Amino acid sequence: MTLDAQTQEMVAANEADWDARAPLHAASAFYDRPAEFWFADYEWEDLGPLEGRDVLHLQCHLGTETIAFARRGARTSGLDLSAESLEAARRIADEAGVEVDYVHANVYDAVDAVHGRQFDVVYTGKGALCYLPELNEWAEVVHDLLKPGGALYIVEFHPLLNSLREVSRPGESDELVLRADYLEGRGPIAHDSTVTYTGDEVPGRQTSYEWRHGLGEITTALAGAGFHITSLRESEVLPWPRWSKMEQTPGGWWRLPDDAPRIPLLFALKATRVSAS
Repeated sequence: MTLDAQTQEMVAANEADWDARAPLHAASAFYDRPAEFWFADYEWEDLGPLEGRDVLHLQCHLGTETIAFARRGARTSGLDLSAESLEAARRIADEAGVEVDYVHANVYDAVDAVHGRQFDVVYTGKGALCYLPELNEWAEVVHDLLKPGGALYIVEFHPLLNSLREVSRPGESDELVLRADYLEGRGPIAHDSTVTYTGDEVPGRQTSYEWRHGLGEITTALAGAGFHITSLRESEVLPWPRWSKMEQTPGGWWRLPDDAPRIPLLFALKATRVSAS
């Protein structure tokens, strides 16, 4: 990893923060859902059959999604910065009766952490990219993690949702108001709240840091690393009700009502490694 010393300190602060949050998240009703719940139908359509394929889930946190790949017959690995998260992930996989190889590492060190192993699919998202301070190096890492012809699949909060805020703050209205940057460029955003997104108070929680990344930055980083972008979806549904006026879909996710503007809340991007270098 070639991040400067100050940025590495921020990444270390994030690691400590996720270690503190992991046991609370593991015990939360927020995550007490079947693994399949966390996937939109279009994700499985885009990914295609996974039987016998090597899949790596980057920034997998508790592995609540990761086990779904193993259940579909993939040889599955998960990588995360937080050792506490992976302790819970291993327990969740054991309880589910599936085999997942979990690796503790910073995503920028992933190639060494998996000992040069390459994968058919690298999956990431739903709150992952915002913890990456630099995308060009990340894209190079993902490129090296994939077999030639392998695919990166990102399902992530849309930058527009990020600018509306993914989670409301106390006292904020339910209006669709831009409250934060869509585009990158202003450096890290510090978060000092002692409450995590599951609603739990985190004892002694320290400052954590996030970085904004627009769709232009993401796609340009991938193109520069030798990827061919094959699809980009923008979706109006979320796995939880960000705004109180949202309505539940038949699949259990949430969307804004018909009289609200149609705006993207998630995006799904698939990119294929085209170079063998």
